[in-house]
Amino acid sequence: MEQKEKLFKEIFDSNSKKIFHLCYGYTGDTDAANDLLQETFLKVWQNLDKFRNKSLISTWIYRIAVNTCLTYLRSEKRQAKDELTENIVENTIEEHSEKNEQVALLYKSIAKLEENDRLIITMVLDELPYHEIAEISGISEGNLRVKIHRIKQKLTDLYNQHARI
Repeated sequence: MEQKEKLFKEIFDSNSKKIFHLCYGYTGDTDAANDLLQETFLKVWQNLDKFRNKSLISTWIYRIAVNTCLTYLRSEKRQAKDELTENIVENTIEEHSEKNEQVALLYKSIAKLEENDRLIITMVLDELPYHEIAEISGISEGNLRVKIHRIKQKLTDLYNQHARI
């Protein structure tokens, strides 16, 4: 196997799960998340030789994924599919265990957050270090901690609203 292919496989294996969660957090749709995951790693493959190790490779991949998701969401809005996304979220939840329902409710609540808040909380859920999240989102670590606290409060409110429905 060629060196670039080997490196790419290692990168994909160690990052794909987190990137899928990020994409799912943006879309609330398994198929769209898989498409965005593939698109993200296609861009990673195409630009791998341009990566300069100025940040962690996972940080670089997150940035690509975020931009890919934001581009997707903008095109979705132009196509006026916002109502459709909520229906897809409800229809893709087949398992009815309480934990799966709680996770689905969490993702439904995350989908209601603003784009930047969605990005940050998804990275927190994926247990990225705060300094990396700060670098990806472009805010200081101090501001990030305050922002995460506020996002968690918003998320708790949204989750509780959904749980009552």
